Amino acid sequence: MIVIENVDKYFGKFKALDNVSFEVRNGEIVGYVGLNGAGKTTTIRIAVGVLYPDKGDVLINGYSITREKRKASYHVGWVPELPIFEPDAKALDYFVYLAGYYGIPAGEARRMGRELFEKVGIGEAADKKLKQYSQGMKKRFALAVSMINNPDNFLFDEVLNGLDPEGIAFFRKLALEFKREGRAVLFSSHILSEVENLADRVVFIHKGRIIAVHTMEEIKSMAKPALRIKTDRVDEGLVKILGEYGEVRVKDDAVYLINPSIDSSSLIEKLSQKGYRVEEINRVRPSLEEVFFKIIGEQK
Repeated sequence: MIVIENVDKYFGKFKALDNVSFEVRNGEIVGYVGLNGAGKTTTIRIAVGVLYPDKGDVLINGYSITREKRKASYHVGWVPELPIFEPDAKALDYFVYLAGYYGIPAGEARRMGRELFEKVGIGEAADKKLKQYSQGMKKRFALAVSMINNPDNFLFDEVLNGLDPEGIAFFRKLALEFKREGRAVLFSSHILSEVENLADRVVFIHKGRIIAVHTMEEIKSMAKPALRIKTDRVDEGLVKILGEYGEVRVKDDAVYLINPSIDSSSLIEKLSQKGYRVEEINRVRPSLEEVFFKIIGEQK
């Protein structure tokens, strides 16, 4: 279990985190979302003991990351956004070296490394130097390293960055496996569709402050139904007509009518009467992205 308690963090005079508190329970996947610079990475780096908080603490399985760092760190696996390893080292040799910090003998570490490399999909590259690894392969290597001590808790910072679709699918499968095993998983990501697919709860952070925490069921209930409409043209006249029947948003090449008070057939008839040709109309459920920007907008 990961418990973040009233954490503040300053960089000079800039307050990066302001009284941040939330928890990740055993057997739960929590998504951590916010705009760039909101404080996601800073929170995670404090939680794993890389940064020291100016106020507050983080408890990992009940151990304080500030007062009992060795014990707390032993129970957490971490994959940073940009893994940095010794580039001239062979991957398996470097894994064995890192395993030494956990008191694992070289022979056992080498066997474990080959098993984990196979599990994360880099088994054939075990003897390659890390400088030969792509960014996606480095992420997979970092995943293997995070599992060295078989921890109960995992923190993933933008782990999906640099992964191809196969890699994203692998991470999804791995995170769900950790959940079934009763581990706590916190992951930040700007790929909100993946957060939506994986998370049990979502923590929203904005300008260093936690602004909302919702279960996915609560988020789905917040997402109002909408009609996605494609017409032969989008102009002020169209927006004005649609505005009589709900909230209007123009996105890409379509117009969205949020929580419409009119059915599709009647709307097509209304638009046709005004000279608009409806090319496509369908009912959609707003995504986590829509809810996210609504919550962010309420802070302004």
